Amino acid sequence: MIRHRQQGVALIMVLLAMALIVMLATGMTQQQSVRVFRAGHYLAQQQGQAVALGAEAFARQILVKDFEKDKEDNVMVDSLDEFWAANAAILPLDDNGVAEVQIDDLGGRINLNDLVSANGQVDPLTRDRLTRLLMALGISALSVDTLVDWVDPDDQTVSAYGAEDGQYLMADPSFRAANQPFVSVSELRLLEGMTEEIYRQLQPHVAALPVSGLGINVNTASAPVLRSLHEELTQAQAESILEKRKEERFENLQDFLALPEFSGLGLKSNGLGLQTRFFEVVSRITYDDRVANLVSTVFRSPEGEVQTVHRDTGQKNRITKEPFTISEG
Repeated sequence: MIRHRQQGVALIMVLLAMALIVMLATGMTQQQSVRVFRAGHYLAQQQGQAVALGAEAFARQILVKDFEKDKEDNVMVDSLDEFWAANAAILPLDDNGVAEVQIDDLGGRINLNDLVSANGQVDPLTRDRLTRLLMALGISALSVDTLVDWVDPDDQTVSAYGAEDGQYLMADPSFRAANQPFVSVSELRLLEGMTEEIYRQLQPHVAALPVSGLGINVNTASAPVLRSLHEELTQAQAESILEKRKEERFENLQDFLALPEFSGLGLKSNGLGLQTRFFEVVSRITYDDRVANLVSTVFRSPEGEVQTVHRDTGQKNRITKEPFTISEG
């Protein structure tokens, strides 16, 4: 009897040991699976970003070729009828994936960093244009003074409609005014009085460029930006200008200023131009049921050299233009 009991206990011990080994092995297998998944995800993410950088390089080459063509034609003008602006390029990948690349003009927008100079002085021309832009968009809850206070170096509000540290420190979480030029248009979301609706209205018409004084490209400006040029310009007149621009782009500012829509307004060429120096390259890479996004700000110098000045992987759903498939041939 005792012997049978000992054998039973021994059997139970063996079974318990086997159960423990199985549990440990299962746990190790699960951990290994998680590590494999993480490693695979990381490698796939790196692959997507590498392809996105290649797409960015492709877009830079398009901008270089556009510059060379303009130089050959002896017409240094950038307009929305050019190849780089018309479509989103679709590039098939070898592994059943696809790369989408879109180039967006930033020259036709109002540069937020033109508003306040390096010495803290407000530029009246840019201030007036931003004021009129807000009016054209029907935005009344946001004041240009709030923009001024965000970038000027002091901590004093310029008016009762401004906002400095005192307002932002009461937010949850609290923060301070930047007191420096805009790094990204997305900073607008932090401003006093800003809502997501206002941000989405304003975002397509403004830029945060690191270089000031470039002016607005009249060949790429939107209707609200055109209306910002003079307080008496109506929406109908702005749309009329856009229709005329579709028929024939402006190759000199005199033709633009001579439009009947500007008759009697005394509009000057100050802060206006025909070229774009900064562009956004929007890339979306789709492969293995994964998506990688990259939005790059690039600068094209007066000599035609194109370099990247900023990259952002956090923006999604930015491909908006009609697709144009580019074959390998």
